[in-house]
Amino acid sequence: MFAEVSTLLAPLAAAIGYSSYKARQIERAYPNIGELTDIGGYRMNAVHVPRPETADLPAIVFIHGASGNLLDQREAFLAPLAGRAEMLFVDRPGHGYSERGGPENALPSGQADALAHLMEKRGIEKAIVVGHSFGGAIAAAFGVRHPERTSGLLFLAPATHPWPGGVDWYYHVATVPLIGWLFTHALVVPLGLHRMEQGTRGVFRPNPRPADYIARTGPALVLRPKTFCNNASDLTRLLDYVKAQSPFYARIAAPTVIITGDSDDIVLEHLHSQGLARDIAGSELVRICGVGHKPDYLATDVAIAALEKIAGRPRDLQAAARTAEERLARQSADGA
Repeated sequence: MFAEVSTLLAPLAAAIGYSSYKARQIERAYPNIGELTDIGGYRMNAVHVPRPETADLPAIVFIHGASGNLLDQREAFLAPLAGRAEMLFVDRPGHGYSERGGPENALPSGQADALAHLMEKRGIEKAIVVGHSFGGAIAAAFGVRHPERTSGLLFLAPATHPWPGGVDWYYHVATVPLIGWLFTHALVVPLGLHRMEQGTRGVFRPNPRPADYIARTGPALVLRPKTFCNNASDLTRLLDYVKAQSPFYARIAAPTVIITGDSDDIVLEHLHSQGLARDIAGSELVRICGVGHKPDYLATDVAIAALEKIAGRPRDLQAAARTAEERLARQSADGA
């Protein structure tokens, strides 16, 4: 009996050891470039760009989506907005290098409150809050719960409303007691690394993914066991959360722009983005033809024009979207 048990446990122990080794390699490849700030019993990580003397925009806070970290939004917006605004690129609680905090941080509302505490600690009174994908649910919660800190809201391919179905099976497995621990500590890292290339290309589909995206944004950080478990916990709770909370979006009064692609097969724009436009009075929906789930990278110029409009400048965002479509069409033709 002992020999049989040992025969079963040896491969499992080897898999856990290998996964732990690869997780340490991932952290060495993508070390923390942010600063950890205690916000009341746990620490949140962020890259804070102080307000430059040349600033012509309000402070801007960026919230990444599921399976991501602060590098994703930093790579999209830091250089284009250099010298124009104070910026805060945040690792959501339990993601990147932020600590998880309490159970409330498994919900967008708790993460929105955590963001408000972080802004207070970093001396940011008000900001335009930018949320991509899952970050859109947090941006919406922030606008509802912290209107006094909200200069405006910019949603990028947001996940904010109920949808048919659920999330992928492996997120459910990761949340099951004991089985989830074994799954995340033995299998997630090698399987995730094997699928990283395909998975990141899928996020950009039908558009090309930047060749250096993986190297610059560290998506493999989500494969670390605790982070993957936190990500799974967020995702498996999201549907019930938005069913309960989306009716409150009508309370949002801050200037709001929603940018979405009509070819997004990850977060369906007719449910989420159109739902936000319906629920938030005075908001503007900008729909970009041919763009998938990453308008932050494919139409960064439109997002910046939206920030300018939220800040009070006259900007024709629909014209900006058409210009972006023409540019993307030319790029596609040149690459064919």
